[in-house]
Amino acid sequence: MSVTKVELAELVYEQMKVNKRRAAELVDMFFEELKNGLAKDGEIQISGFGKFVVKKKKERKGRNLQTNKPLTISERKVANFHHSQVLKDRLNNKK
Repeated sequence: MSVTKVELAELVYEQMKVNKRRAAELVDMFFEELKNGLAKDGEIQISGFGKFVVKKKKERKGRNLQTNKPLTISERKVANFHHSQVLKDRLNNKK
């Protein structure tokens, strides 16, 4: 299942009884804060849900799968997600 920001805004609109424009702004603000927190601190923890962590990946050798030529994959940062025990239990139908 995929959920779009528009669908999230619709849920906020229905649950919080705010107008649709404000609901969309709240969803956008949430994701902006998430991105800003990751960029600034390198991690964001949401209690009962999980933790987003920025990890650095080193430069490494790779291969272009279409041409089979070797190439270098540059150093970069990626966001990883680690679920909380609460989320894991819910996914496994435990209390």
